[in-house]
Amino acid sequence: MCSEIGLPHGVFNLILGDQKAGQALTNHQEVGKLAFTGSTEVGRIIRRATAGTGKKLTLELGGKSPFIVFEDSDLDSAVEGLVDAIWFNQGQVCCAGSRLLVQESIADRLHDKIRKRMSKLVLGDSLDKGIDIGALIDQSQLEKVSSLVQLGAEEGGKIWQPQCDLPAEGFYYPPTLLTDVQPAATLAQEEIFGPVLVSMTFRTPTEAVALANNNRYGLAASVWTENINLALDVAPKLKAGTVWVNCTNQFDAASGFGGYRESGFGREGGIEGLYEYVKPFWESRLSKDPVQQLPRFVPVEEIAGHEAPEIDRTPKLYIGGKQQRPDGGYSNASYDATGRVIAEVPAGNRKDIRNAVEAARSSEAWSSTTAHNRAQVIYYIAENLNIRAEEFVRRIASLGGIEESEAKAELNLCIKRIYHYAAMADKYDSRVHSTPFRNVTLAIKEPLGVIGIVAPEEAGLLGFVSTVMPAIAMGNRVVVVPSQHYALLATDFYQVLDTSDLPGGVINIVTGDQEVLADVLARHYDIEGMWYWGSRKGSTLVEKEAAETMKRTWVNYGLYHDWKDDEQGQGESFLRKATEIKNIWIPYGE
Repeated sequence: MCSEIGLPHGVFNLILGDQKAGQALTNHQEVGKLAFTGSTEVGRIIRRATAGTGKKLTLELGGKSPFIVFEDSDLDSAVEGLVDAIWFNQGQVCCAGSRLLVQESIADRLHDKIRKRMSKLVLGDSLDKGIDIGALIDQSQLEKVSSLVQLGAEEGGKIWQPQCDLPAEGFYYPPTLLTDVQPAATLAQEEIFGPVLVSMTFRTPTEAVALANNNRYGLAASVWTENINLALDVAPKLKAGTVWVNCTNQFDAASGFGGYRESGFGREGGIEGLYEYVKPFWESRLSKDPVQQLPRFVPVEEIAGHEAPEIDRTPKLYIGGKQQRPDGGYSNASYDATGRVIAEVPAGNRKDIRNAVEAARSSEAWSSTTAHNRAQVIYYIAENLNIRAEEFVRRIASLGGIEESEAKAELNLCIKRIYHYAAMADKYDSRVHSTPFRNVTLAIKEPLGVIGIVAPEEAGLLGFVSTVMPAIAMGNRVVVVPSQHYALLATDFYQVLDTSDLPGGVINIVTGDQEVLADVLARHYDIEGMWYWGSRKGSTLVEKEAAETMKRTWVNYGLYHDWKDDEQGQGESFLRKATEIKNIWIPYGE
């Protein structure tokens, strides 16, 4: 086919092999992009193997997709959709609808219909077009499915299997339904990768969403209801990269496909998929040496003729909208550009990060409020920062050892950048994909959730603003570790936040050793994203430690941005990193 269309030799290369071939490809120094489809376990291995290399990575991993059926659904259509969702390819599909969530009022009726339909499924050679279910891949997979089903029964599930003749040759397992499965049961949490459906009931849409999201995976989901208002209320709340309404297993190159959480990251298909294979030109202009220079000084105890301030003001951490003392009670000296100690800044630790993440998670309303409301708050932050311009100019000049005119220009750029992201909060919006079916495919941009940010050490307030503002503009909540030398600018900035109607917990500031706190953030299980601007070693650590929970990471690999350059310091790349794309398929017509 490649020869027939005239594709130049070397553009497409096909290699057949086992894990050794995959390992060689993963480790090859001249490979700049990897796309992997497979298990979450292997995805973690690849993430760790590529940590610090700068290779772009797309991982489409395991799933435990919920199939949600509401009481007003067309039950016969839902059953046929369920057959395609779970018994297609013997359930050996990453997006298989293996978790049935059915509204309690219709559970018995739906289960009866499912059993009748299961009794008509035909097992045999999968190359035969008249066959519904083929064999599993090998003996080990057959043993795994059998043992998991047995475990499901031991944990309280009720097994039902139709009377069917299994072919004498091949690794066949009968279609299986388990009812009365508890949400915490193994079969409700673990990917089975076989023709096994587990069923749970719910009473309200809120409970359905909670059950659907009660899993570490987030690849796909299916919602069945005749009420379009209910469907469009539930679909955005599901933690899944693709949501099908009254349909299942719909795919097209015009629409992206990929997961949330431990189902991987990145997208294949659609314009969001194209971004995975390109990079912005400005990345090639990043410097190996800092563009903004830290002041050089030798710390001094005291300066002749200098008088200490009458009141010794001690900055605090900023967690949950409140100033808090560090858990360990320790602090670090903060120096001005001459080497004089001007304050003691808290040294945050693991427990402070834990408290900050808890505060961020409790402010979830920020992610669901309208983009317009977020924009108004961010505009207010810019206005209040401008009111205190003289104070911040003096602080920037003191810490950076620069003239006040230069400090004023930097502050004006900070204010301008905040205004930019306030304006973009309700303009970097979603789109509709042109998939060739009788449906509308909504590509909705959603916030990651909680993002840990290690701000660039050398860039002061400008680096802090340039990294935090795009994240919160898109609806994320952040735990930020500011520059150690410029930490006082961050602790001054939270006084601006206090007067700007920003809900507590949206921005949490933990000062301290950036490398130590970066490690804590990267390992944290309740953080969805991690941004890091620091050393190459630190970048490697962040990507490696983030593999356990499949955090979305953005690191600089030891290269430096010119934060005064609008290409490198602001723009769509920051907004794209702050969002995930959810594709919602909505069919229409009779």
